[in-house]
Amino acid sequence: MPRLICVCLVIGLASVAGEPPVVPEATSLLGRTLYQAEIPAEQRARLEEALARAQADFEKNPGDPEAAIWLGRRTAYLGRYQEAISIYTKAIRMHPDDARLYRHRGHRYITVRELDNAIADLETAARLTAGQPDEIEPDGMPNAKNIPTSTLQTNIWYHLGLAHYLKGDFEEARRAFSACLQLSTNDDMRVAATNWLYLALRRTRRNAEAAALLGTIRSEMNLIENFEYHSLLLLHKGEKTPETVLADAGEALSQATLGSGVGAWYLLNGQPEKAREVFLRATQGPQWAAFGFLAAEAELARQPAK
Repeated sequence: MPRLICVCLVIGLASVAGEPPVVPEATSLLGRTLYQAEIPAEQRARLEEALARAQADFEKNPGDPEAAIWLGRRTAYLGRYQEAISIYTKAIRMHPDDARLYRHRGHRYITVRELDNAIADLETAARLTAGQPDEIEPDGMPNAKNIPTSTLQTNIWYHLGLAHYLKGDFEEARRAFSACLQLSTNDDMRVAATNWLYLALRRTRRNAEAAALLGTIRSEMNLIENFEYHSLLLLHKGEKTPETVLADAGEALSQATLGSGVGAWYLLNGQPEKAREVFLRATQGPQWAAFGFLAAEAELARQPAK
């Protein structure tokens, strides 16, 4: 799902309290070491129970790519991203033509900041699904209405666009998010794709196209989960202010998403110092796997240190 509702993760926290340190999961785009996080006991118990079921299913069906996908997803929800990548890699050796495996491994390559590997996987997934019927992708961590809002192909193009955007290749990001938007069939996916496509259009100086795109966004839309992206688009339309958008930020994931988006607004409106300030705040929270955190991190990495 575009919003990436994931387990709470923190920078520099190596493990659950009292346990030995774990191996780092990634290095941030700013050079910081990223570890698995402490997860509240009740939440961890639920996640581990779900992983145990996925493991048992995989052991019964080791040749089933669906079982491998769920094993990888459940492993990643516990913050074990490198292990999830390994699961997908082994499954790809058995099923080299299954686009779903490349889609999910590509996502986790983004999480661990291996953007070139992510692009290679997601381009392979796009090639394998070209001309094929799309399919709903079930949610591993369902939204409030338990209604999946994304599909295999929208997720492929969405994540491919994000990987290019993080690398600063805004032209390729524009192409990917355009493809994602064309495939989107509900307001949640339209809002998510439009948010990033608008930014890519502005960064490639397609201002007229960007303005036209904003014209498709209404103040009232049929949303289940992507409220933050909708709020950011209303900011770009001039219907909200940076202050009111940031005031809506609640939990850490929302703070990363809205902080990154508001930072982008400042950047596009000629206020780079203010943008940097907001990007810095967006990267201080625990959600280092969140797309907003990644985007703010990428912007900071592109700017000279002050």
